[in-house]
Amino acid sequence: MHFAIASTLGPVDPTRAALPFVFAASALQAGDSVTIMLFHDAVHFATEGTAAKIVPFGPPQRFEEVVSHAKAAVLVCQPCAQVRHLSEAMLDKRTRMAGMNEFHAAASRENTRTLCF
Repeated sequence: MHFAIASTLGPVDPTRAALPFVFAASALQAGDSVTIMLFHDAVHFATEGTAAKIVPFGPPQRFEEVVSHAKAAVLVCQPCAQVRHLSEAMLDKRTRMAGMNEFHAAASRENTRTLCF
């Protein structure tokens, strides 16, 4: 199965912001694949070194586990990043800028479930 996950929460609420990555890590452990699209303030997760500083209260921090997994893609909403003055050069090299067309493609894959956080 594939999971297309939309995430909008960022550093202001680290526990809720971490939940998409906790779910994605569980899906990857089960052998599934995931695409996480970071929208709104969630784009900050993708800036180099920032995710390690976003520590949730309770659940474990799973960004590194997800972003480094071969069956995971972490996409960054290009308009969301640009309005926050984030350039592609500022992103973790394992993430990439994308738009709604790429997220739609991930959500349209056969045997896919879409989740929003």
